[in-house]
Amino acid sequence: MYSLAVSESSWQHNFVETNRIRLHCVSQGEGELVLLLHGFPEFWYSWRYQIPALARYFKVVVPDLRGYNDSDKPDSGYDLDTLSADIRGLIEALGYQSAHIVGHDWGGAIAWHLAQKFPLMLDRLAILNAPHPHQFVQELTGNLDRLRRNWYVLALQIPGIPEWLRQQNLKEFVKDLFRERAVRKGAFSQEDTSLYQAALEKPGVLAALSNYYRQFLSPQNWLFDWGKSPVPIEVPTLVLWGQEDSLLGQQFTEGLEKLIRAPFKLRLIPQCGHWIQQEVPQTVNRELLNFLRRS
Repeated sequence: MYSLAVSESSWQHNFVETNRIRLHCVSQGEGELVLLLHGFPEFWYSWRYQIPALARYFKVVVPDLRGYNDSDKPDSGYDLDTLSADIRGLIEALGYQSAHIVGHDWGGAIAWHLAQKFPLMLDRLAILNAPHPHQFVQELTGNLDRLRRNWYVLALQIPGIPEWLRQQNLKEFVKDLFRERAVRKGAFSQEDTSLYQAALEKPGVLAALSNYYRQFLSPQNWLFDWGKSPVPIEVPTLVLWGQEDSLLGQQFTEGLEKLIRAPFKLRLIPQCGHWIQQEVPQTVNRELLNFLRRS
């Protein structure tokens, strides 16, 4: 178990209107804005170790993404353009013109896309175990081993799977995805996995999660850009990657320098899996603070 102090007493929970939906957010601190974007199938809680560390120097806001936990769960809007517009609207609703964006997994995909679409709204970009969407589509559609590793991506395309998970197998699904896939098993207590399970059991969540992958793999969302070079990233970028990620391999870190026209740092974290900010929170906190506090 980790000894990092995690006190929720000074955390504020509120709802913010953005892009015609309400996002539930947890916030702490004052100063420049830092947004922490969680991944699949998590919620704001995945950043519990980062919130107090970053809030010593920044205003930290952690939304439940569209469809997750206590945020709104509309039937549509799970494409990267709309999800990025959610975050753009969140920055504006909080009274800021720009923010530091930190994203893990699906939150990282949104962060990459946001940096391409609205570069002036980002001060700095930090990515944790999240492939660039262009790389992910290219790899997923042309690599059978990648499809095998990401079996849940295909499973979530099948009608009825979210309902089946909720009714039959959600506990084992959560345990396998978090505790079994983590390299550092102490990162997830029984209480942690119970909280994740409870968040996924809320009405509409699993259907929304399926829509993320259905929208992402929908041909009209990637055929238009097939073969085209992606828009380069123009903001300072940090990529942290757990080397033993069993869900997303280390090859997604190769060639990133070709996609970024700004100061760029890649750090590979040994003996760490996909859930990097929970498996090695001290390391992640130190790297983020060193990166975000640079003038």
